[in-house]
Amino acid sequence: MEHTTRKRLAEVAREKALLPFHGYIDGKESNIEPIVKYFPKWNLKEADRLWCAAFVYYCCREACFEIPYSPDECVTCSLAGCGGWEEYAIADSRIEYHKRDDGFVPEAGDIVLYDRVFINKEHDHIGIILEAYEERLVVAEGNTFNDNISRVLERPMDEHIRAYIRIPDGYRY
Repeated sequence: MEHTTRKRLAEVAREKALLPFHGYIDGKESNIEPIVKYFPKWNLKEADRLWCAAFVYYCCREACFEIPYSPDECVTCSLAGCGGWEEYAIADSRIEYHKRDDGFVPEAGDIVLYDRVFINKEHDHIGIILEAYEERLVVAEGNTFNDNISRVLERPMDEHIRAYIRIPDGYRY
């Protein structure tokens, strides 16, 4: 098996975001089945417009990170939810979790958690960093702008960033 790295995760995330994946839009059938299949309590209709965190999980799996969809560290939800990613990262000491203001410098392959992007709530969106600059990030995201499509886009490094998650190279749950 190919060695898992954050660099590989960024490559996979870019490729998958640009397909693009989409839920039910413009009369088209959803093509997010490869993402949703990892979550046995979910179906395509339930996942529609709610799959940003599941997209991150899917990319992690495609980059060969071995992570269960609902690790023991997830208390409130599986990794189909942004809150699940936060719980997981905080509770697993092998994973780095950094609040926005703690001086952490994000890199390609890190995961970014957002606050108040779509529904004015904490950790309501998530993505995978492809490139990091001083004041902006290039990120691969699922369900961007809550429009049910995956994309690569730029986001400012502002108050909407809640935290960064760094999974170490070669990580296996």
